[in-house]
Amino acid sequence: MKSKNMRIGDNYAIHCYKHDGHIYNSYEYSVLLDVKKDYIVVGNNKVKVIEEDGRVWYTKEPAIIFYYKNRWYNVIVQFKKNDIYYYCNIASPTIIEGRVIKYIDYDLDLRGFPDGTYKILDEAEYEYHKKKMNYPKEIDTIVKEELKKLIKLYIKKDGAFDIETAKKYYEKFMLLNSNKS
Repeated sequence: MKSKNMRIGDNYAIHCYKHDGHIYNSYEYSVLLDVKKDYIVVGNNKVKVIEEDGRVWYTKEPAIIFYYKNRWYNVIVQFKKNDIYYYCNIASPTIIEGRVIKYIDYDLDLRGFPDGTYKILDEAEYEYHKKKMNYPKEIDTIVKEELKKLIKLYIKKDGAFDIETAKKYYEKFMLLNSNKS
C-alpha cells in the first residue's frame, strides 16, 4: 500500500460501497497515521458521516482504523470514555484513489468488547444482500473464511487488537490533531 504521495498527517475521505457499486456511506476525513506494505492506519474523531439516504451524523469518540490491502476486513478501534471497543467490517480489500480510501462492505460485522467477548452482527442483512445482489459463491466463501480469521486474531489480541499498538496510534493521532489547532 505504500505510495510516495501518501504523507503522515494528510487527510483522506473514506467511501464505503455495496457489492452492486452504490455508495453506502462516506466519512468526511481521517488522518493518515502510518503506511505499511500491507495496510494503512488512520484516525478520526467526531467526523461527519453521510449515509446513502442523505442522513448525516457524527462519530462520538476517537477511533483508530486499520485498512488492509489483502484482507477482507477493516478494524476500527474505538476509544470510548472508559474503555476500548472494536468494530470490524467484513469488507473487500482496501484501495486508495487519490485522497479517498475505498472498500466494499459485506454487511457482517464483528463487535469486540473490553472483557474480551465478541458478537457477530448483521447476519440477516448479509443473507438478504447476498440474495439481492447475487454475491458469487467465491465471495460468500471468502467472507466467511475472513470472519473466522478475524475472530482468531481478536481472541489472540494480535495485530490491530493489540492494545499497546492501538494506544500508540491513538497518541500519535492526538498529537497530530493538536498540532493542527
